[in-house]
Amino acid sequence: MNSAAARSFALTIGPVQYHWPRQVMLDFYAEMAASPADTIVLGETVCSRRRELKPADWLDLARDLASTGKEIVLATRTLVESEADLRFLRRLAEQHDFLVEAGDASALQVLAGTVPFVLGPHINVYNRAALAEHAALGARRWVAPVELALDMLGLVNPPGDPVKTDSGAAVATEAFAFGRLPLAFSARCFTARHHRLNKDECEFRCLEYPDGLMLSSNEGQPFLVLNGTQTQSAAQHCLIGDAAALRAAGVSRLRLSPGSKNFAQVVQWFDRVMNQGVPVEDALPALQAMSLQGGLSNGFARHRAGMEWSTA
Repeated sequence: MNSAAARSFALTIGPVQYHWPRQVMLDFYAEMAASPADTIVLGETVCSRRRELKPADWLDLARDLASTGKEIVLATRTLVESEADLRFLRRLAEQHDFLVEAGDASALQVLAGTVPFVLGPHINVYNRAALAEHAALGARRWVAPVELALDMLGLVNPPGDPVKTDSGAAVATEAFAFGRLPLAFSARCFTARHHRLNKDECEFRCLEYPDGLMLSSNEGQPFLVLNGTQTQSAAQHCLIGDAAALRAAGVSRLRLSPGSKNFAQVVQWFDRVMNQGVPVEDALPALQAMSLQGGLSNGFARHRAGMEWSTA
């Protein structure tokens, strides 16, 4: 693997947002171990009923992947709803082998002052003062909220004058650069409701939808994706054509969110374009051909409706 310091952008594999069978998950991470990604984020972030991998399994997987040279980050749930969630969160705070990504304010309360951590995209950081406050608690890296335009990232954490940690290091900015956008979370499971089931008796129906359950408008246009307690965009957010704007905003890391099909090729294309100088025009036809139902979008990054796609 190339040194991240010698690359224009470090590539981060975000947590798998879907419910995949255990062996599918293990095969996926074996493939990611051989990818050009620099960082892999592990953990179940959506639903506590998804237990194909248990807490000990995630830690074992983290050690295995770290031995291949990857940086490993352990993610917390976005909605902490039970004592079991809290116990695992405390377990993450007690270990010192890996960075932890805070999914919500509950995680911040446990992690602050214990281990360095990453601010996940669902932590509400929309200005420099908020980022500085979180840096004082131990935040080392900031994954920007997915709806922020790229120029706004540069205002929150200016590349010429970045927010600093207590040790004087600059807080790194990471942008969500590929994948269906996680838009909202709820205590209610929409996939279970679709099948007229109770959340606690869901029969694990999410396993039937490896990329979520499509929700279309009355006109038949893909609109949203239901993923258990999570609502996603139908389109896959894609910033492969925005390298200049990302650099200008001080972004040093790109988050690529996994899908069930052709994801290793997506990672390869991002590395070729962002770090090896391959023209974006070579990559776009391939990414569009591989995209999930709903196509590609980049509207939020450009102060437009999130569903929009533009190459201008």
